Amino acid sequence: MSAPISIVIPTLNSACSLPATLLSLMEGLDAGLICEVVVTDGGSNDATQVIAEAWGAEVIAGATSRGGQLRRGVAASRGEWVMVLHSDTILQDGWAREVQKRMHEGPLCFSLAFRAPGIAATLVAAWANLRTDVLRLPFGDQGLLLRHKDYDAAGGYLDQPLMEDVALVCALAQRVRRIRAQAFTGAKKYQQQGWMRRGAKNLILLMRYLAGAKPEDLVRAYQPSEPPN
Repeated sequence: MSAPISIVIPTLNSACSLPATLLSLMEGLDAGLICEVVVTDGGSNDATQVIAEAWGAEVIAGATSRGGQLRRGVAASRGEWVMVLHSDTILQDGWAREVQKRMHEGPLCFSLAFRAPGIAATLVAAWANLRTDVLRLPFGDQGLLLRHKDYDAAGGYLDQPLMEDVALVCALAQRVRRIRAQAFTGAKKYQQQGWMRRGAKNLILLMRYLAGAKPEDLVRAYQPSEPPN
């Protein structure tokens, strides 16, 4: 049986973080889970595309828009399953074994953890995991694994600059289940803006989006100076 999972990674000037993300996928290749890696780039002016190609990934280039990039990347994938990861996410050792055991349960996401020390990082990650379990709302930095047919049935990622992950999860027929394997993500924005301040901002943006605010309006509050990635 051929490997079932296509990996899709959106990038924008991700040369520093992408190699570690790709390295963490190696156990999935060894386990026969991954059939391809698709890097969907939004106009990087660093070595992101060169690095992706050197690692054997297919590179899809287009306009900067997280939702649009993801939509293009998944459209180019051919696996029965799609796993979407951010370009600064490193999967915990042993993730492939747990994914193999849990795939029959339907859409999955990872448990969030930060590559940063301290109680604040632990608390913010704990809230994200609680939100996933109670509200059924994982964010994109937790990764998402689902059948391609379920993705298509939900209408796929919307071409919008923010909350494309929430829109897709809400449209899925099945709820996303969190597995114990962790997705370690970068903490730069939290460290720059303050853990509680950034966490509160994310919660407010989520509430505004669920109340009907347009993503184009929210993105200016999310990060006024540069596109989110």
